[in-house]
This record gives sequence, structure tokens and C-alpha cells, in this order.
Amino acid sequence: MANADVLLHPVRMRILQALFDTDPMTTGQLRERLPDIPPATMYRHVAVLVDAGVLEVVDEKRVRGTVERSYRVSQEQGRIDPAARAAMTRDDHRRAFTTFAASLMGDFDRYLTHDDVDPHRDGVVYRQAVVWLTDEEFAAMVAEIEHAVVSRVGNTRDGGRIRRVVSLVVVPDEPTT
Repeated sequence: MANADVLLHPVRMRILQALFDTDPMTTGQLRERLPDIPPATMYRHVAVLVDAGVLEVVDEKRVRGTVERSYRVSQEQGRIDPAARAAMTRDDHRRAFTTFAASLMGDFDRYLTHDDVDPHRDGVVYRQAVVWLTDEEFAAMVAEIEHAVVSRVGNTRDGGRIRRVVSLVVVPDEPTT
């Protein structure tokens, strides 16, 4: 597994989100999808992700004297495993959550910049609820949510499907004892 420092950098997180569940992309295609990231910054962060094994090269071809590579996310390396999360300090978690929240805000802002947005029509949902659960009930709920999402990750683009980003945050109201 890649460590949290590699995955939770704001630019690298955006690169990973752009590549999640898509066809492999070249750095040029990533730059088209993320035009606000300067080219040198994009290349540097792609290199960090490749070196960490988070991105894998799936194709190489010669283009005007250079090699153009296509990348995809390595499913084994593109997440922070439970042991790594358990080893994170409070400051690590604070930084990780800040990066995650900023990424969500950036995604939503990019969505809203399109001329034809209609959050109701497009199925935008953001909601918070309080539930009282035992540890066992909580584990079952998280497993149900993860199953509902993961079981659909392999869907293809056909049939009028629209790419949607699903994010989940669970925070206890107070520490568990």
C-alpha cells in the first residue's frame, strides 16, 4: 500500500480522482481534465504516483520523438489500508480530512462551473444524519454502504450511465470508549 503522504496530497488526490474508473489517460489528457494544474506540477506528481506504485503505465507510444505513457490507478495501491490509517497521528488525520474536504469542495465547484448544471436534475445529494448504533450495527452499515458502491464500480459507460463521484464521511459525535 502507498502511504498516506503520497495519496493525500491535494494535487495527487485530484489526479487519482480523474483516473478512477476511467480508461487509461496520458498526462496530456489529465492536463485537459485538470487545466488549472501547471504542466510541470502535473508531471512531477504523476512521477511521484508512479514511483510509489499508485499509478501503473499501461501503454507507451512514440510521439514526435518522446514517449507518451498512458496511466491507470493500481487497485492494490490506490487506497490507504486500515493498518496505515491506524498508524496515522491526529495531525495526520486532520491533514488528510482537510485534503479530502477541500477535494470535495473542488469537485463540487468544478461541477457548478458548467453552464447547464441543474443539481436537482443531476441527482446531487449531500446530507447528514445522526444514527445511534452499536459497534456491530455500525460495522454492518459501513459494509452495506461499501458493498452498494463497490458492486457498481465495474459498470461500463454504456446505457446512458453518467460518471458520478460517491464520497463517504463518518464521524462519531464523540470518541468511542
